[in-house]
Amino acid sequence: MRPEDARVAAESGAQWVGVIFAGGPRLLDTDRARLVLSAASSVSASVRKVGVFGSQDDGTIADIVDRVGLDVVQLHADPDAERVREVRERTGRMVWGVLRVGGSTLPGGAAELFDAADAVVVDARSDRALGGTGARVDWRGVREALSRVRGATPLVLAGGLAPEVVGEAIEVLAPEIVDVSSGVESAPGIKDHARMRAFVAAVATADGRNSGR
Repeated sequence: MRPEDARVAAESGAQWVGVIFAGGPRLLDTDRARLVLSAASSVSASVRKVGVFGSQDDGTIADIVDRVGLDVVQLHADPDAERVREVRERTGRMVWGVLRVGGSTLPGGAAELFDAADAVVVDARSDRALGGTGARVDWRGVREALSRVRGATPLVLAGGLAPEVVGEAIEVLAPEIVDVSSGVESAPGIKDHARMRAFVAAVATADGRNSGR
């Protein structure tokens, strides 16, 4: 939500920086989103810009993508494979489909979503909101089910990650990308820069352990 937080994310080595268009306490309008993301781009031109969407129609998503200059659409509201393809065709951008899970069971259509999406975001299912709640995925519980469906599609792990636990999550599921929000905040939408840096350091440590195998 704040340019200074996006700047610290990029300085710390984040490869993706996201803004929220799906509602909730972190919701931004397009002007503010451009300002926030430009702060990350000013540090590193290689940082990719992600927009988080909910149940908006394809035209609205495409308009925001163009106005903000997004690289990736992260699509919540339990999209199916067809929805992912429609949004990709309309926007011309990569689409990450979000798969919300509870317990150790994957929702129906999980395999099809992995086949269709450019990446799949595995997040914890919550009755309170589409995401950003801090609820944690049962990493060990879903490991076997995910191994049967993920194939070569990148896995983006979200849901309750924080500096203290991200290493364990990487150890269990070996995601290609980890997605953090509330786990590095002092209040909703207000990032704690020390926790951001600690999170990146924990990811680097876990990556080093896994690459040595």
